[in-house]
Amino acid sequence: MEVYLIRHTTPLLSPGLIYGRTDVPLADTFQEECKAVLAGLPADFDIVYSSPATRCVALAELITDNYMIEHRLQEFDFGEWEGKTWDTVDQAQLHIWMDDFVNVTVPGGESMKLMFARLQEFWAEVRELSHKRVIIVSHAGVIRQILAMIRHIPLNQIFDIQVNYGQTIVELVTESDCD
Repeated sequence: MEVYLIRHTTPLLSPGLIYGRTDVPLADTFQEECKAVLAGLPADFDIVYSSPATRCVALAELITDNYMIEHRLQEFDFGEWEGKTWDTVDQAQLHIWMDDFVNVTVPGGESMKLMFARLQEFWAEVRELSHKRVIIVSHAGVIRQILAMIRHIPLNQIFDIQVNYGQTIVELVTESDCD
């Protein structure tokens, strides 16, 4: 199975904003970035999944009218930190989380381990289907975790994976991958 993992295009953000699940507008470069994404996609595919975030749905709609919203593809839940900036959250809590972001739950949010569990469930369902080409429009955190499953990368190393706005990462997934 070929999997096309696409990160949403550039959002319009203020510096340092924590916006995992916060719906943010897209930058004026949206149309230009979409052209580049669409040019790199195959003409035929079996299914397109999209995070419910507007920044993902806007791109999925340009790929096909027949996409599926998948809530498990939401970005990391930053809980009480959503909509704040990194310098305004409780710094003691931030350091505790940063020291063990895989296991420590953000206040009112989730841990990477919890996010990984929901994505494993989604990924297991996708792998059971007989698709040849799958497109997933989502977020950097989601893409990193799916790649961690495919490439057998420990969660504490996922930030080593570079995922740019509007980037498409293509993975050929065999039956032995993700076991």
